[in-house]
Amino acid sequence: MMSIITQSIAIADREARYLNPGELSAIRDFLEAGQHRIGIAATLMANEESIVYKGTQKFWERCPVTPSNSGNPVFQSSCMRDQSWYLRLVTYAVIADDVEPIETVGLKGAKEMYVSLGVPLNNIVECMKCLKDVALDRLPLEDAGEVAPYFDYLIQGLKP
Repeated sequence: MMSIITQSIAIADREARYLNPGELSAIRDFLEAGQHRIGIAATLMANEESIVYKGTQKFWERCPVTPSNSGNPVFQSSCMRDQSWYLRLVTYAVIADDVEPIETVGLKGAKEMYVSLGVPLNNIVECMKCLKDVALDRLPLEDAGEVAPYFDYLIQGLKP
């Protein structure tokens, strides 16, 4: 997927024409909504530490028997590191208003990596659901509605 800007330019260029009024209007709307998307991302970033901590705790309540909850500090820190990384990817997607950052950076090869490390994919999916729940609780309802689809895309992409 591409952002509305990249997509509009690519189509116009393929057709060897200038952007039409409808495309320019869509780009204007995208840019005008950008401040709002940046605000949502800033809220998530400002609360990253507590979102990841509470997401981890919630995950361990739901899945107490998991490598990251074994008492091994390396596994614990890896779990929290990955949640932080995925939260960051969600903020990129929110700013871009596109799932492309999640797709290209967060999903390609991720399933294979987790399987090769012996991490059950169902646990990763459940962990991301917990991260989503906690992150959305930090946002007003309307903003949570804008962010939820990016978490859903991530969760769906990590399912076994």
